[in-house]
Amino acid sequence: MLVNQILSMKASGEIFTVGPETSVAEATKLLSEKRIGAIVVSEDGKIPLGILSERDVVRELGKRGAAVLEQPITELMTRKLATCTTGEDALVILDRMTQGRFRHLPVVDERGEMVGIVSIGDAVSARLKELAAEKEALTGMIMGN
Repeated sequence: MLVNQILSMKASGEIFTVGPETSVAEATKLLSEKRIGAIVVSEDGKIPLGILSERDVVRELGKRGAAVLEQPITELMTRKLATCTTGEDALVILDRMTQGRFRHLPVVDERGEMVGIVSIGDAVSARLKELAAEKEALTGMIMGN
């Protein structure tokens, strides 16, 4: 299964972004309100500059305390951002997320503009659907259907 198929199966294709001047407190409020695990940092809503995950916030809260909430998001975000394209295979991106120990991957087009975001949950769900279809096809072949 390809990334573009995963994106088409998602209930919402909305990409939530915040500007680099956003405070960590504002970003965490958005994470909570939208029930999402990460938010992309972008000046224009198209080109990703970085990503801030729940894990990033919790890790820094543990190190620096509540004062971190007043910091700009750029102080905590991951700047070396991994991305993927719509033509990549689900197994490839699953492996990339597992090896890199991250759970969200912005999907970009040939211009580097975001067209979606895939979570590890999206990729696992897609893979499970693919495996179920393969099982059904093999069962049908064995049964002569």
